[in-house]
Amino acid sequence: MAAVEIKIDHLARLAAMQLREDERPGALRDLKRIIEMVDRMRAVDVEGVSPLAHPLDAAVRLRPDEVTETVDREHYQGCAPVAADGASAGAGGRAVRDGLYIVPRAVE
Repeated sequence: MAAVEIKIDHLARLAAMQLREDERPGALRDLKRIIEMVDRMRAVDVEGVSPLAHPLDAAVRLRPDEVTETVDREHYQGCAPVAADGASAGAGGRAVRDGLYIVPRAVE
């Protein structure tokens, strides 16, 4: 393990954790074990080893890319609010034009 002093109270505060006094020694012991494990993993020679996306050679089965349901746009846009100004309104005075909802400008 790297020769570092672990300040468990400081780490607990950074992690927004509340450790009781009796929990601190166990948390410190667990943290030291994690650091030791990471140090052992860093020591492994991985030169020439290609990275894996998955440990098993499993092929992903994809479904066919085809339309399975359609959306009735007119039905859903019939619920759109009535346009404040008739000039931007679509059919029925709704705030819809060319299949798109008309909303107030947010950025000038």
